Amino acid sequence: MALSSPLPPAVRYVFWDRNEILLTEFMAPGTTITSEVYYETLNKLRRSIKNKRRRMLTTGVVLLHDNAQTDTAARTNALIKLFNWKIFDHPPYSPDMAPSDYHLFTKMVWLANQPSHTNEELMDVVNNLLYNLAVPFFDEGLQKLVSRYKCLNVDGNYVDK
Repeated sequence: MALSSPLPPAVRYVFWDRNEILLTEFMAPGTTITSEVYYETLNKLRRSIKNKRRRMLTTGVVLLHDNAQTDTAARTNALIKLFNWKIFDHPPYSPDMAPSDYHLFTKMVWLANQPSHTNEELMDVVNNLLYNLAVPFFDEGLQKLVSRYKCLNVDGNYVDK
C-alpha cells in the first residue's frame, strides 16, 4: 500500500537585484509554467520593483532569465519591450538555470534534510531565508555572475571571450 502525501510547493521564481529579493513565487505540485503564468509574473515583478525600487524603473531594468519557451515567447518579449527592460543574454549551455541561481540556491541546500512541513510552513521557511539574506550576499552573487559569464552572443553564435 502506498501512502500519498501532498508534495511541497516548488519555488517557481525568485527575482533579486544587488540589494534584496524583489519577488518570490511558488507553484503548486503538478502545475506547469506557461507563457501566461510568466506574463503575469513579470507584471507582479514590475509592481514589486515599483514598490521597492521605483527609481530602477526609470534608470533601467536588466533581466536575466533562462531561455525556456515561456520566457522567450512573443507575448513575453512584447511585455518586456513595453516595460522598456533589457535582456541580459543567457548562454545556451544552461537553459534551465540562470548562472546567478547557483549562488542563491546554495543557501537552500539544507532544506533537503528538514522534516516535512505543510506547504505554508515550507513557503514561510524559504521566504524567511531569502528575505533575510544580507545585502553583501546579493551584490557578491551579481559580481560572480559578471566574472563567470564566459560566453558572448555574436550574431546568434555563442563564443568564448
